[in-house]
Amino acid sequence: MTPSAPRTRAAAALRMKHIALDNQGRTIRRLRAQLAIERRGLATTKKELEDTQVALEASHKVIAGLTDIGLNMSKKIEKMKVKKQLDEANHVECHQKFQARIHDAEDSMQAQH
Repeated sequence: MTPSAPRTRAAAALRMKHIALDNQGRTIRRLRAQLAIERRGLATTKKELEDTQVALEASHKVIAGLTDIGLNMSKKIEKMKVKKQLDEANHVECHQKFQARIHDAEDSMQAQH
C-alpha cells in the first residue's frame, strides 16, 4: 500500500489546488462583474451630474437675466417717480399761478365796481 499512497496524496493535492484555482476564478469573475456594475453606476451618476450642472448653469443665466431686468425696471421706476414729483410740482406751480391770476382778475373787477 505504500506505493499507492504517494500517488493518492499527490492526486489529492492536485485536486485541492484545482479546487482552490476554481474558487479563485469564481471570485475573480464575481469581482469583475461587481466592478462592471459599479462602473455603469458611476457612469450614470456622472451623466446625471453633468446634466444637473448644465441645468444649473442655464438657471443661473436666467436668474442673471431676470436680475438685470429687475435692475432696469427699478431704474425706470425711480425715473418715473422723479418725473411724477416734477409733474406734481409743476402742477402745483401752475395751479398757484392760475389762482393768482383769478385773484388779480377778481380784484380788478371789484376795483372797477
